[in-house]
Amino acid sequence: MSKHQQPNAIRVQKFLGGIDYPADKRELIDKAEQNGADKQTVQILKQIPEQEYESPVSVSREISKLH
Repeated sequence: MSKHQQPNAIRVQKFLGGIDYPADKRELIDKAEQNGADKQTVQILKQIPEQEYESPVSVSREISKLH
């Protein structure tokens, strides 16, 4: 892993700053895009289940299940 790569969940959380929980998948994607998320980060969010997320931990838990 090169030094600029971060685990996916950590990178995604960087782009979710300022979101109000609970939030659904669409809100997470919209917030990440507003915060300048790269395509890979948006793709990760598009892969998580369609549900309401209660906290950053619940989002990270779903992301970790993707790999």
